Amino acid sequence: MAQVLEFKLPDLGEGLTEAEIVRWLVQVGDVVAIDQPVVEVETAKAMVEVPCPYGGVVTARFGEEGTELPVGAPLLTVAVGPPADGGSIEGSGNVLVGYGTSEAPARRRRVRSAAADGKVKAPAPAPSAPVPVAPASVEGPVPAPFEGPVPVISPLVRRLARDNGLDLRQLSGSGRDGLILRADVESALRTKAAPAPVAEETPARASSVRDGVRTPLKGVRGAVADKLSRSRREIPDATCWVDVDATELMRARAAMNAGTGPKIPLIALLARICTAALARYPELNSYVDTDAREVVRLDHVHLGFAAQTERGLVVPVVRDAHARDAESLGAEFARLTDAARSGTLTPGELTGGTFTLNNYGVFGVDGSTPIINHPEAAMLGVGRIVPKPWVHEGELAVRQVVQLSLTFDHRVCDGGTAGGFLRYVADCVEQPAVLLRTL
Repeated sequence: MAQVLEFKLPDLGEGLTEAEIVRWLVQVGDVVAIDQPVVEVETAKAMVEVPCPYGGVVTARFGEEGTELPVGAPLLTVAVGPPADGGSIEGSGNVLVGYGTSEAPARRRRVRSAAADGKVKAPAPAPSAPVPVAPASVEGPVPAPFEGPVPVISPLVRRLARDNGLDLRQLSGSGRDGLILRADVESALRTKAAPAPVAEETPARASSVRDGVRTPLKGVRGAVADKLSRSRREIPDATCWVDVDATELMRARAAMNAGTGPKIPLIALLARICTAALARYPELNSYVDTDAREVVRLDHVHLGFAAQTERGLVVPVVRDAHARDAESLGAEFARLTDAARSGTLTPGELTGGTFTLNNYGVFGVDGSTPIINHPEAAMLGVGRIVPKPWVHEGELAVRQVVQLSLTFDHRVCDGGTAGGFLRYVADCVEQPAVLLRTL
């Protein structure tokens, strides 16, 4: 006898209470294996593939693509056949890809329905447990995927185009190597929605009103909006900054990368300087417990760094940055950056930061007054490094100059502590040997 089991949207962790269905990976009638990904969802933290803990035949799906479901809501039902030995039916218990069992790739591939290839015999549903049929309004037809080599990575971009009847094959991407970005799709939609030119005989009082493109504040964008608004409401922030001669730091980096070993990025050296500065000024590695009216000083540094992606601004976190050397920091920055760009960061990799390093110099700007990543107490900003006239050893010279800024929560410290932290960072940038003397 087959048993119909209901698989509900699992708790994805980190306090998340809902998720949006981005793309179904299976259809009703498909045979799925244990831990096979069945749906791709977007939470306020990341894009996640959700595996089903049961193996069997999909009998119903609940929710269209674009629908938001709360944790605990039904996702799908699976008709599961009894084990050959007559024992009880058990699932894997896993809920996230990467946290489950390690299976061969062949087992994780989507399996076509039994009716399609005749190789798999689907178990018949038990009379005592009739197979539920999803309503037509929920199930609906599944749009055919785009065919051909369309240069699109993000499923969100595909969905935006599909929902608006836009053929991605007709677009030219503005991203690297012709990659089609969300901005390209939105631009095409604006052009598509533009009204036809007004004929000359139209009365002078007639006017053409164009509706703006509305983007819901949900998912990552909604989470960012909520967090930034809360930061502005709760944190009395202040910013100090200083221009710094980074010539010697750039020379030190070039010398470190002259060999055949792993190349160390500049952000890894800045991160190493940050952790050393936080060890001297631990007040900035803290947060305010507003309910208890206490400042909580932390003994570990989980360093967040701002990364701009196609899905918006995200802040991956390097765990235990204070215990890593420059090479380890560089490797972790590279791994998290690749995951951010591909949309595969897990919720755990996007939360728990205690201090943020914001390299806005990559946008070609010198300075900024960023909003603190709530509930952290401070953020170090780094502008672009450019050749500028500078007085060096009593003479005017062209040096590599960068502006550093520190935005801090004025509740956790006063200007003296903030200035001392920033001055120490600046001294290490100007004379990297200072860092060696204080380690």
